[in-house]
Amino acid sequence: MNLKRQIFEGEGVSLDFKKTITSCEKIAKTMVSFANNVGGRLLIGVLDDGTIIGLKAEDEERYMITKAAHFFARPALEPLFEEVYFDGKLILVVDIPESPDKPHYSLAEDGKWWVYIRVKDKSVLASKVVVDVLKRSADVNGVLIEYSSKEKALLEHLDKEERITVKEFCILLNIGRRRAQRILVDLVLSGILRVHTTEKEEFYTAS
Repeated sequence: MNLKRQIFEGEGVSLDFKKTITSCEKIAKTMVSFANNVGGRLLIGVLDDGTIIGLKAEDEERYMITKAAHFFARPALEPLFEEVYFDGKLILVVDIPESPDKPHYSLAEDGKWWVYIRVKDKSVLASKVVVDVLKRSADVNGVLIEYSSKEKALLEHLDKEERITVKEFCILLNIGRRRAQRILVDLVLSGILRVHTTEKEEFYTAS
């Protein structure tokens, strides 16, 4: 593990820096977003800009992370811990593997359970389409798509426009949001469409 290089490259899809752990809700959200994606690593004792400040002791951090993983994530997560000394400073390295049990939910401060995914260096609330894709991707060995006029119209649109949102898809075919989401989930699972999530919007392109 080249920790120095990771810190130099900065936070991203699978790396997050924390000075200390102050909230089970917040750290559960980050861990869930890693598990729902390709996995990730937390470095505790490192500032957002990559400055290493270290920890006096890692017992409290380890306790908070374990508590968050078991009681603030559903299904529970099993983080992997490693202590690393860097220039004499203690860093707690926490690995969250990609989960076979997606989607994972995290308990928010409002008492509700939400699904998060990782977008660049942020943990972002997953849309209904993404949640359904995560739910079904575990037990899907490819989806058999029977092309109706709706799928054809969508793909013809993407030939010209390159991208489409759920709202635009509803207008294009004059169908309800639920029906549109079901069609999009099938097309994403079958590898025909790709879903793109940003902090501001979600859109679809042909794969």
